[in-house]
Amino acid sequence: MRRREFLGVLSGAAAAPFAARAQQAERVRRLAAMMGGRNADTDPEGRAWFAVFRQSLQELGWVEGRNFRADYRWPAGEPDRMRVIAKEFVDLQPDVLFAGSTPAVLALLRETRTIPIVFTNLSDPVGTGVVASFARPGGNATGFSAYEYSLAGKWLDMLKELAPAARRVALLFNPETAPYAPHYLSFMATAAPAFGVTARAVPVHTVGEMEAAVEAHAREAGGALIALPDGFTLNNRASLIALATRYRLPIIYSFRIQALDGGLLSYGPVTVDLYRRAPSYIDRVLRGEKPAELPVQAPTKYELVINLKTAKALGLTVPPSLLARADEVIE
Repeated sequence: MRRREFLGVLSGAAAAPFAARAQQAERVRRLAAMMGGRNADTDPEGRAWFAVFRQSLQELGWVEGRNFRADYRWPAGEPDRMRVIAKEFVDLQPDVLFAGSTPAVLALLRETRTIPIVFTNLSDPVGTGVVASFARPGGNATGFSAYEYSLAGKWLDMLKELAPAARRVALLFNPETAPYAPHYLSFMATAAPAFGVTARAVPVHTVGEMEAAVEAHAREAGGALIALPDGFTLNNRASLIALATRYRLPIIYSFRIQALDGGLLSYGPVTVDLYRRAPSYIDRVLRGEKPAELPVQAPTKYELVINLKTAKALGLTVPPSLLARADEVIE
């Protein structure tokens, strides 16, 4: 071999590992995300979550069209739709999956136990079998929890403070989108006597069932409701708020948007903050870390929103002590 040819082969061989590493670094990664809320084009809450989610990804260096590709879907709290999307996503074989609710991550886990999953806005990831423990998730899913069962006591406390005449409190939820509901009910039933109320579950599957249940609950005096945090009560908030107004029932919600849209009051984690934090785990997974070793994180911010206009329409006076604790008051 001539000297020039030999040097050319040698330099090519030396450069090969560097070229391979560069090609690997430039590989476009793929995310398949099942978002919470309704479509970002029509729902202001979903739009806010989506905006901070994408912004956080970009700040971490993941730019769509350059080193990153994303497929987004909004199942709008419909379990059947979640199952269809989960199958579709797994067939795509993305580098990481994202789930914005408990039923969404459960749907994904039914389809794969190998593709990494990052979740947010979950209730009880341990009790629902999503992870083995907060410290050591142990499987292919990890992320950010949102609600803990002790919140049921806080909801009762605030509801009773605002509506002292309440004696019968019902927990409203859809069993398909809130499989964790029995645990909230158990905690609420234990706490209820201290507030001078009785507690019961009101499971519904459709808006029609919800209308019938609310009407029935309002037939006797002293009724009040807690809308459990789940996709059904969130996405059908307009119907639920209208029912509460019609039957003059005090209801406490868990999402800020429900109070902004006319609900009496809401208390829960700052959901937009959870969507801001979730991309940090997506980033770590895309860079090679294992979900099994990334601890589940709890909320760090909570907010109380009170709608004074709705309180007045229901004939309720908001006590100064509750107003003083509010993060936002709607006049």
